[in-house]
Amino acid sequence: VAPAGAVSFGVKHTEGVSVEVACRGRAEVGSAPSSGTRWPLDEGTVLRFSMSRASTEVNDNKVTVSFYAEGGQPINQAGVFLTGIGISLDVDADRDGVVEKNNPNKASWTWGPEGHGAILLVSCDKESP
Repeated sequence: VAPAGAVSFGVKHTEGVSVEVACRGRAEVGSAPSSGTRWPLDEGTVLRFSMSRASTEVNDNKVTVSFYAEGGQPINQAGVFLTGIGISLDVDADRDGVVEKNNPNKASWTWGPEGHGAILLVSCDKESP
């Protein structure tokens, strides 16, 4: 919730964060630069935060939203610390007994003794009522 008297806002963020601004009734405004740009504080305005890589430590990225009054005077700030978590399904994609994170055959599957790709054994029976 914006503070009383706020008519515009600006966004600052660390390098590891992408911020997009979307306004209701208008097309995507697009990626927010790290600082300097101000947007009108309209109902339905949405900020989307995303990170494209995992963090090196907890809370190593930040987004700060600054609120401004009619004459451009700063009123208040709100901030959030972010930690990007990397998740990967690692498999023995070439079936040599070694699980590798970035095997080129990870995204495909070929049948047979010279094949590649993960073999999944799925238990589909009902083990409890």
